[in-house]
Amino acid sequence: MVSAVPDTIEAQVRRCLEQVPDPEIPVLSVVDLGIVRHIDVDAAGVVEVGLSPTYSGCPATALIRAQVATALRDGGWGDARIVEVLSPAWTTNWITAEGRRKLLAYGIAPPSAGPVACPQCGSLDTRVLSEFGSTPCKALFRCAHCLEPFDHFKCL
Repeated sequence: MVSAVPDTIEAQVRRCLEQVPDPEIPVLSVVDLGIVRHIDVDAAGVVEVGLSPTYSGCPATALIRAQVATALRDGGWGDARIVEVLSPAWTTNWITAEGRRKLLAYGIAPPSAGPVACPQCGSLDTRVLSEFGSTPCKALFRCAHCLEPFDHFKCL
């Protein structure tokens, strides 16, 4: 069945960016992570993509920008502009529902303001081992039920 919705340049660019993995959590795309703030096309057809860093000083920011630029160029938008969007600051609330599902399937507890469920067995009987996990945006937890350690994506 053919969709009645036109395939806009913005939609094409979004699909392209859905293929760009986060370098620290490769199961997530930059779209899943919620750091793609806007995709605009000006009157001349030039694409502009706004990206927000997950936090100031994130070591992956330059690599993400380079990967996005490469994906845009490979997708046919070689003249695209990438701009940094700092305000409002990125928050884990912007991780998509699909991104949260992918984190859980990958063994990382998605951000949660409440009790942290073990991604292996679902138990809420979990404890923080360290506020610093495998990357600065994650904390290390352990499940008291299955005894497995796991990362929890911190709420930011």
